Amino acid sequence: MEVTLIDSDESLHDRMQAGAGPQFDVFAANTAEIERYSRENLLAPLDLASIPNTKRQLPRFRDLASIGGLIRDGNVYAIPFTYSSMGLIYDRKQIPVAPRSMNELWNPRYRGKVLDFNSGQHNYSFAALALGYADPFQLNASQMRTITRKLIDLRRNLLAYYTLPEEAAAVFIEHKAALMFGNYGTQQVAMLRRAGADVGYVIPDEGALAWLDCWAMTKSAANQPLALAWINYMLEPHVSEQLTQRQGLANTLNADPESSEHAHIVWIEPVEDGRRREALWSRIVSGDRPERF
Repeated sequence: MEVTLIDSDESLHDRMQAGAGPQFDVFAANTAEIERYSRENLLAPLDLASIPNTKRQLPRFRDLASIGGLIRDGNVYAIPFTYSSMGLIYDRKQIPVAPRSMNELWNPRYRGKVLDFNSGQHNYSFAALALGYADPFQLNASQMRTITRKLIDLRRNLLAYYTLPEEAAAVFIEHKAALMFGNYGTQQVAMLRRAGADVGYVIPDEGALAWLDCWAMTKSAANQPLALAWINYMLEPHVSEQLTQRQGLANTLNADPESSEHAHIVWIEPVEDGRRREALWSRIVSGDRPERF
């Protein structure tokens, strides 16, 4: 077996596009990327009869039609494997009652006590949820202006922006933060608790963004039966449970103890204009004055 570790969506896409065809038989990627590879005709449809362990999955993950990007022209192109919601992480000492709304990040009582993830794409989407917009991934010009102002307002409460979960945990504990947009979700919660922090985790009433990594088979897979057997093996209970035990990630076989099965989860999708979001976000983070937007 030859395993390749990829450090970004862009790096994987470059490898998938290189040469005459994808260099991998199977790979794991989030739903937005799976949808892109499906459109680019780089994936082979999956024979679900060869992946019987899908029957072990929770109902939410067996309903493939409800998850964007996995089915095209009646064919299934990916199987859910692991996921994480991007909910709110809060210090139980400072916030004894779990916050119900994403808008708590803007509450003046938490001035200088909030951590936010440094990403334009996710910030515009989660702010869209907080504002009640129907589709947080396809925003019009008016919605973008409203969200930009809201994200500028959030700066008043910020302690810091973070990129990595380890960085967030260190800052959260050292500076006694109260509330954090948890981009890495339960993985961050596990990390903070191992470090001694008394934190809670909640999916807000407006819902939480979530990434969902899935296994897919490339069109150029040399041994399709073996590739399907690999995907099936990844859904064995003792394999999936390692994700939770070692990494703090949720798996698709066992209910996540940090959230209800009926929590409002919004799987990430491709956005209307990622470059535009990141350009605006860069200006927000750099401290541009509101009147300049």
